[in-house]
Amino acid sequence: MDANSAPLMPTEATEALGSSDRQRTFARYFTGALIDLVILGLFNEYSDKVHVYDFTTLVLASILLQFLLKWTIIAEHYVLGFFSGRSGFAWKSLKIFVAWLILFGSKFVILEALSLAFGNLVQFHGIFHGIVWLIIVVVVMVVVEELVVRFYRKLA
Repeated sequence: MDANSAPLMPTEATEALGSSDRQRTFARYFTGALIDLVILGLFNEYSDKVHVYDFTTLVLASILLQFLLKWTIIAEHYVLGFFSGRSGFAWKSLKIFVAWLILFGSKFVILEALSLAFGNLVQFHGIFHGIVWLIIVVVVMVVVEELVVRFYRKLA
């Protein structure tokens, strides 16, 4: 019997039938946290602007970042839902400004949350108390997550 005609194992059979919403949510957050771990670790390793005390802190900070970034996106979609169905230059301008305000303002919340959770164990250095480097790290995380999602979809 060759590998292609072998019977499916129970977990393979379950995966072949599809996964539940909870499984997909878990996979999405787990993958996102791993991507955040790698990106934060690379910035920690190769930049003097990002400092994480140890690997355990790196893992925990990555998980916290993943949840905070997802909550930011949820908040953005919730607030921008108010603008659906509204047209005109003023509404569109206000929508863009509100989206920018949420996305930019959330970085201050994230920086403060990291500071509260980890104290000096996670630090971003540079101008504006490290907010610029936090924004750079977060943008790279979001871009890499999007690239991984696009690659995954291309595999189908």
